[in-house]
Amino acid sequence: MTEPLFKVIKPGLQTTVQDLGRSGYQQYGISPSGAMDTYSLRMANLLVGNLPGEAGLEAAMLGPGLEALSDVSIAICGGDLQPKVENKEVMMWKSFVLKKGETLTFGDVKSGARAYIGVAGGIDVPLVLGSKSTFINGQLGGFHGRALEAGDLLSGTPFVRQKRFLHKDLIPSYQKQLDIRVILGPHLGKFTQKTMNQFLASEYTMSSQSNRMGYRLEGPKLETIGGSDIISDAIPLGGIQVPSNGQPIILLSERQTTGGYARIATVISVDIPLLAQALPRTKIRFQEITIEEAQKEYQKQKRLFKFLFIN
Repeated sequence: MTEPLFKVIKPGLQTTVQDLGRSGYQQYGISPSGAMDTYSLRMANLLVGNLPGEAGLEAAMLGPGLEALSDVSIAICGGDLQPKVENKEVMMWKSFVLKKGETLTFGDVKSGARAYIGVAGGIDVPLVLGSKSTFINGQLGGFHGRALEAGDLLSGTPFVRQKRFLHKDLIPSYQKQLDIRVILGPHLGKFTQKTMNQFLASEYTMSSQSNRMGYRLEGPKLETIGGSDIISDAIPLGGIQVPSNGQPIILLSERQTTGGYARIATVISVDIPLLAQALPRTKIRFQEITIEEAQKEYQKQKRLFKFLFIN
């Protein structure tokens, strides 16, 4: 039986319901959406006893104000937006009970960019094409297809569970300078070796014109052979497009499903959560690795989550 869990007092900058995304529908023009930082969402779910893919709240930079309408266990992971309960600081990466009548608020950004609120029992919104994720640009899924607004009521099945915390070795550190690993290609024929070397040797700055669709980067112009246009093809998570101005764009959770610009590289999946926590003006460098190395990193993380959720 579901019942009201939270009343939204303040919506924050952009607070949405997100799970691990809506797979299998890009061919129909529907973005996968989902949490930008899936590592933090999974860990928040782990701490409150949910399955890893349960929906939680993603709060970008300026967190919401939520009044608890029932006793419920929650955990806050990801970017440190200085969460407080009744104006008292609470620890992140640790579950605790938010009691009926208490208010969860957030302060300024201390580190990272996005906080994830895991709620024991999950958030009761309809499954749309197999996912609870909010696709903002498509006004689809989540809470009425949009970010939360003041006065909204979020429902669920409230559970109070044993408190858990995450070992410090599993808590990421969010830096203002990132080394992001990439697999080069697929459109290598559109770039000279000089341009490829320049891409790997240069430092780029994340633009303020960045969002859940993608991050625009500013840095040395990347030249293409015969222009940037290609026959449109599917865009993977982390694909790095180079449009005609030569400034790369990293495509992320709410990316368009196809694109007509050459892609110079793709960010490996285990590094996407670090990118998700980047703020504008973050410095980014790219490091080439092989597909085989990327797969080993993916399998290593997969084994970690399997171990944690079984135990």
